[in-house]
Amino acid sequence: MLTRRRFLTTTAVAAAGFAAFASFPGLAFAQEPAATVDENELMKPGALPDMALGDPNAKVKVVEYMSMTCSHCADFHNKTFEEIKTKYIDTGKMYFVLREFPLDPLAAAGFMLARNAPGGKYFEVVSYLFKTQREWAFVEDPLSGLRNVSKQFGYSPATFEATLTDQKLLDDLNATRKRGADEFGITGTPTFFINGQREVGFMSVEEMSAKIDPLL
Repeated sequence: MLTRRRFLTTTAVAAAGFAAFASFPGLAFAQEPAATVDENELMKPGALPDMALGDPNAKVKVVEYMSMTCSHCADFHNKTFEEIKTKYIDTGKMYFVLREFPLDPLAAAGFMLARNAPGGKYFEVVSYLFKTQREWAFVEDPLSGLRNVSKQFGYSPATFEATLTDQKLLDDLNATRKRGADEFGITGTPTFFINGQREVGFMSVEEMSAKIDPLL
């Protein structure tokens, strides 16, 4: 939900000229999403190259649609993901794809920083943003919070501004978001597809393992 406080904050940042905050389309959902999707279509990359970990030929393929300002997404990545990564991704049993579904302009800005991070540190930036979510996503001055995060990953003031004014990157993020909604029925985050089977909401290690193990 876009609160009055969040609206005022993002409006102020938009006035500073940052693309991620200046234009952000809404989404319309026509029908209840199906429980499964075509896995071949799901695994095709969209406007942006997929950010993925593991063996693309693994028996289990998981696609997560997530938003950087989603507290349930943060809970999954802070409490569940590392153990799942050790248990399944690092052992070659799972291929994991993370796809952006920003729910608001701040989330889009976070993804832009992750996508452009020096040294290709996408997953590192995502992890750090989730660990520090309350320090940048739910504060009076989110721009300063994001700027502080960017410094941890080698951004200069100039490259920070260039990233958040990259209209092409924002357009591609919005295209990824729109494709998720239009083609795969994403209505909220996190949404997971485990070999094409939809699972919505936070999952513990035990809950996710129970979905994965029968497929191995």
